[in-house]
Amino acid sequence: MLNFVSSEEAVKSIKSGDRVFIHSVAAAPQMLIKAMTNRSEELRDVEIVHLHTEGIAPYSAPGMEKSFHINALFIGANARDAIQTGRGDYIPNFLSEVPSFFRRGILPLDIALIHVSPPDIHGYCSLGVSVDVSHAAVEVAKYVIAQVNPKMPRTNGDGIIHVSKINALVECNDDILVSGIAEPDEISNKIAMNVASLIEDGSTLQLGIGSIPNAVLSMLNHHKDLGIHSEMFSDGVVDLVEKGVINGKYKHTRPEKIVAGFVMGTRKVFDFIHDNPMVELLDIGYVNDTSVIRENPKMVAINSAIEVDITGQVCADSIGKKMFSGVGGQMDFIRGASLSEGGKPIIALSSQTYKGISRIVPFLKEGAGVVTTRAHVHYIVTEYGIANLYGKNLSQRAKMLIDIAHPDHREWLQRETYQK
Repeated sequence: MLNFVSSEEAVKSIKSGDRVFIHSVAAAPQMLIKAMTNRSEELRDVEIVHLHTEGIAPYSAPGMEKSFHINALFIGANARDAIQTGRGDYIPNFLSEVPSFFRRGILPLDIALIHVSPPDIHGYCSLGVSVDVSHAAVEVAKYVIAQVNPKMPRTNGDGIIHVSKINALVECNDDILVSGIAEPDEISNKIAMNVASLIEDGSTLQLGIGSIPNAVLSMLNHHKDLGIHSEMFSDGVVDLVEKGVINGKYKHTRPEKIVAGFVMGTRKVFDFIHDNPMVELLDIGYVNDTSVIRENPKMVAINSAIEVDITGQVCADSIGKKMFSGVGGQMDFIRGASLSEGGKPIIALSSQTYKGISRIVPFLKEGAGVVTTRAHVHYIVTEYGIANLYGKNLSQRAKMLIDIAHPDHREWLQRETYQK
């Protein structure tokens, strides 16, 4: 017989000065977050650590600074304002190394707030849609509070936790947080067509969420024997599995398995991963390990950028001095794909913003972070073409990047690049 307590009772274990981890992405435990934040008047200097989380983040609101301080490992929309205005902070990191922050005591955790499936007949719960760094957090946290939800998918892999490892259980029957799937526009489709032209049969893919990855997946219906080894995946993968396009036949690591750290999307993908032996959600320290990624031949890593300079430096985490997201797994997969036999690391982005500002630039904005260095970069793809910068000198790179920039900006780029 399980002993459940209320969310209010469960979070009484959180003390001033504690470091609290919050389960990632769509698994963010909304009931526990609300209950913790409701104690703001009596709590002081509680450090909140998490990756991107969906849903609410009331601890990041103005006026909460004395009670809670975000120390983010990745910046999602619900924490962005707090971090950009100084109410929170960001820890630069490669996603693959975050579990070691916890395990090596660099970021020791007092409390972990998690969201799990009900225990099976043997007493094992599942971390469901997000294993990622949450698996390591549960291992090391001194006290684990779980929101237990029959709507949380049970997933195979590393996210299986015995109920005896959980200190407090809270009943929940809320829907898992869903993310709308962006419908690709004409520009995204053109970019995706260029990206798809680089993908060979038998490739293993890493991709994220958004209009470009969705558009790429929609263009792979006639490919054969693709695999997935990715920090995350979404709805578009489901259709290709059902059509037999994705089967993992030529993967070297966990062949015939879809490997990821977390899943986000609609109920469609959540239903797909539930108790599905084809899907393994694993510790991100393994998923994003460059030495593991490179073992898959024809590894194709598809990532995005905010801007790219004329030498190939890729900014993907900030807009000038303002932090926007984080390094995440981009470098893990860019490097892993580049070392893979026949691998292709790809940065895909539109040539300009919706306001008509070029995203291929002579110089990155002041304060902008370089996520993928000019030495690591291979393919840059826009709606105007593909530039393979690998092995090219700076002059060759400039010409190739100007050729795939928006026509309205090419003359400006040439003038800025070649002026004496």
